Amino acid sequence: MDTLVSISDGLWNPMAYMALGVGLFFTLLTGAAQFRLLPDTLRQIFKPKNADDGGISPLQALLLTISSRVGVGNIAGVGTAIAAGGPGALFWMVVCALLGAASAFAESTLAQVFKRKINGEHRGGMPFYVKYGLRIKWLAVLLAVLTALGYGFLFPGVQSNNIAASMETAFSIPVWVTAIVVTGLLGFVIVGGTKRVVGAAQFMVPIMAVGYILAAVVVLLVNFDQIIPTLGLVLSSAFGMHEVFGGIAGAAVAWGVRRAVFSNVAGVGEGTYGAAASSVSHPAKQGLVQAFSIFIDTVVVCSATGLMVVMTGSYNVTRDNGDPIVTNVPGLEAGSAYTQEAVSDALPGFGPGFVAIALFFFAFTTLVAFYYIAHTNIVFLAGRELGPVLSWVLKIGMLAITFYGSVESAAVMWTIGDIGYASLGWINMVCILLLAPIVRKVIKDYDRQRRTGADPVFDPRPLGIKGADFWVEATPSETTVGSRRGSAGED
Repeated sequence: MDTLVSISDGLWNPMAYMALGVGLFFTLLTGAAQFRLLPDTLRQIFKPKNADDGGISPLQALLLTISSRVGVGNIAGVGTAIAAGGPGALFWMVVCALLGAASAFAESTLAQVFKRKINGEHRGGMPFYVKYGLRIKWLAVLLAVLTALGYGFLFPGVQSNNIAASMETAFSIPVWVTAIVVTGLLGFVIVGGTKRVVGAAQFMVPIMAVGYILAAVVVLLVNFDQIIPTLGLVLSSAFGMHEVFGGIAGAAVAWGVRRAVFSNVAGVGEGTYGAAASSVSHPAKQGLVQAFSIFIDTVVVCSATGLMVVMTGSYNVTRDNGDPIVTNVPGLEAGSAYTQEAVSDALPGFGPGFVAIALFFFAFTTLVAFYYIAHTNIVFLAGRELGPVLSWVLKIGMLAITFYGSVESAAVMWTIGDIGYASLGWINMVCILLLAPIVRKVIKDYDRQRRTGADPVFDPRPLGIKGADFWVEATPSETTVGSRRGSAGED
């Protein structure tokens, strides 16, 4: 276990600053598109897809991506960030999200530019833009293998582990019982194929998000007089000015960014698969929608969790060596228990059960999205839609790790998950930096067309972008005609 922790820290400590730097770079490169184009983003979300061309609507793509972004990190992850980095970690989570939205724009735009149509469905993501954009086939294959293994046979264990732990805490349900139930439900969904995956995400994401935010609002209102002092504590801790948490300002940065990236996965490439599935007339449109999903995940949901925990004092903070800095609730384990305690503070007896159910929805929809991501990467490797053998290998493997993760040690699953995300993050961030000129061309083209009053339609040829075969080969009904008929003058 000590070896795994050392590997995880070795990858994450420098990557915390790398993630902030990459986000700042793309914020400057795109002219802060995630902020200046926010009104346009909201319009794009509710536009219908272009035609019956195998893609999904922008709203469906957003919900599919949020279902992978919003998960355990938003409840349990925030707790572990506060436990290791103090209240100041919340500030750096938000900063990472605001800048990371630009990274999400870049990677999601690239996913759209270099996507392909396979068996009538839009497929794309990290390995596609590495192969067709960077033209480094061996790296694309390596990425696809790592991603398929991570999302199909590793990361699901982190989600199921936290579902089982929260259910045991709230309802005294043995973890093996939860393991059977979650594995069975997941099996029912993934056997139904992509349409059932999208349908499940579209149904559950609004329920879990609205319900959780409403509970957070109740806690904030009950503790209204603590809002200003809590914000002051977070800011002073973030910059090393607090008398108690000043000595761990570096940990606040590292853990704030680590858990922000674990939660919203901006720059890790996770959102690129849902982004590529969307049917839009211009890649930048889906890039903007995916950037918005970062705000929802971290600025809204993670901040709600963190403020609940800090303002109610439902947390403990320890140093790397285990020495306590603050012990507000003796014996309270870092993670979802912090959030359960915070909700119980405002609504006695309600917290553990509510958070356990919310965590189930957060984590289960993430499991559903993980299957789609793993499936897409194996499709990339195979060059075609999966046959029955590969399909069942993926399904059985994912169900097996879901069951195993439910009964395994939480520390082991979190550390393995951290190593996997960090490995993918390092590779993907370097790749999207190398493809930055493409991102710049796409956003400039989008801005140019909007200034003329047109609804932007993408053609890679005048921009000198090679490898964007989907857009070159698209029929008029899939791009120009479909977009102009339904959207002319809307922007």
